[in-house]
Amino acid sequence: MKTTESLVTTKLPIYIIVFFQFFFIISCSQKKSSENNNTVNSPPEIKIKNTSIIILGTIQDAGSPQITCSKDCCKHLFENPDNTRKITSLGLIDAQENKTYLFEATPDITSQIKMLTKYNNQHTKEIVDGIFLTHAHIGHYTGLMYLGKEAMDAKNTPVYVMPNMKNFLCNNGPWNQLIERKNVNLFEIEQEKPVQLSQNIKVTPILVPHRDEYSETVGYKITGPNKSALFIPDIDKWDKWANNIIDEIKKVDYAFLDATFYSSQEINNRDISQIPHPFIIESFEKFKGLNNQEKSKIIFIHFNHTNPVINIESKESQVVIDKGFKIGKIKDVFEL
Repeated sequence: MKTTESLVTTKLPIYIIVFFQFFFIISCSQKKSSENNNTVNSPPEIKIKNTSIIILGTIQDAGSPQITCSKDCCKHLFENPDNTRKITSLGLIDAQENKTYLFEATPDITSQIKMLTKYNNQHTKEIVDGIFLTHAHIGHYTGLMYLGKEAMDAKNTPVYVMPNMKNFLCNNGPWNQLIERKNVNLFEIEQEKPVQLSQNIKVTPILVPHRDEYSETVGYKITGPNKSALFIPDIDKWDKWANNIIDEIKKVDYAFLDATFYSSQEINNRDISQIPHPFIIESFEKFKGLNNQEKSKIIFIHFNHTNPVINIESKESQVVIDKGFKIGKIKDVFEL
């Protein structure tokens, strides 16, 4: 194609010359806009203005894909990671006091804290105002290592723990180094005794039966200014609990519940009796007497890498939804 200069020398009509000049300018402008597209057209950051819970992860302790897994559920993820597959954690934003709290210190804590603090409308800190731990299994506390000397070298981050959990952290390395260096400040909490975080927010630990090799296991009731939530990411079976799960669901507005496995058919290389959790199909049976309003409170979380409901388009996911329950998804927000 001839350049604009060569067109002038051929003495084409002026309107044609103007057209080509205009076309050239527009083309360059569009190219520049395209090159800067990430900043020009990126959507604004979502900010949460009301006290809320946000799901920061939904996957079981070992992540997805899981180490050495060669099943269809993981094979393609080694080459094409899914950044939404974070290990189970909740964030709590106290809008009135401008504070944030983390439930579980997972191996994904780096991105989860960043996500949580960015969502807070006024928060300017790089670290949360407190962390609540449920128990001493790898997906629930090992993220504390990133608060230590080799990482951010945090200063007195409050960590809320039950007595056995406190004892485990204080008497085992490298966790006791966090305490000695004052990276964390442990606050011992008690069964069924509320922790008053502010005038409008309290958190109550509730003991649940689980594989307690190193610590006890708790769930939490989180009470906000208008609504409340139950958080039980790990439990052996509903019928092993001294509390009645049906009654506990009726007391709250949201129930984030252990759904590690859809059914026993997922695990064919392990003794599933050694890793007990409520199967989703067992929870269907347990909760079948609830009315639709009560069922809609239930948000399933803590999915093993084999659990088909991780894929929201799977037939199993559709069954969950058709029965009136919810499947937890990262970045879902629930106002308190």
